[in-house]
Order: sequence, then structure tokens, then C-alpha cells
Amino acid sequence: MAAKSANLYARIEPDVKEQAESILSALGIPASNAINMFYKQIILNRGLPFEVKIPAKKLVNVAGLNEAEFDAELEKGYADMNAGRTKSAKQAFADIRKDYGL
Repeated sequence: MAAKSANLYARIEPDVKEQAESILSALGIPASNAINMFYKQIILNRGLPFEVKIPAKKLVNVAGLNEAEFDAELEKGYADMNAGRTKSAKQAFADIRKDYGL
């Protein structure tokens, strides 16, 4: 095994660091080991080990909508339902798990 003697300095958002390290701690993985695994995956994949893209559709933040805009979003959902552009809850959750690697 190669000696671990190279240092990496990176600036990240404190909240992101705290959340990630909390999860890693629960998994029993030191942050340095997780970073080493990430780098090894970059090497194995010859790129990032996950897809990086801009979503095709912009998500709607309903908290920022006024009443008319909210009603318009509800109407779109109702029109999709009437046109058969729906999926079962089981399929929706399966898609979420796939999209977010859960």
C-alpha cells in the first residue's frame, strides 16, 4: 500500500462539511478516507463518479409563489392527471431513489 503523505487543502462551506462529516462519522469512515475513496473513484471512472448536469426542468419552489401562481401549478398537475401523464407512488419513489442514489 502506498504511503499517505500528500496533503490536500480545500475550502468548503462549513454547513456542508459538518453534515458530511456527521454522516461519515455514523458510518465509521474518517473524512480523509472518504476523500481518498472519492479520488480513487475518479481514477477508476476517468472522471467524476457521478453525473453532473443541469436539470432539464427547473423545480418549482411553492413557498415563493403567490396564490395565483400556486393555483396555476395545481392546474398543471390536474391537467397532467387528466391526460394520463402520471405514475404510481411506487414508481415515483423508485425514480427518486435511482436519481439520488438512495
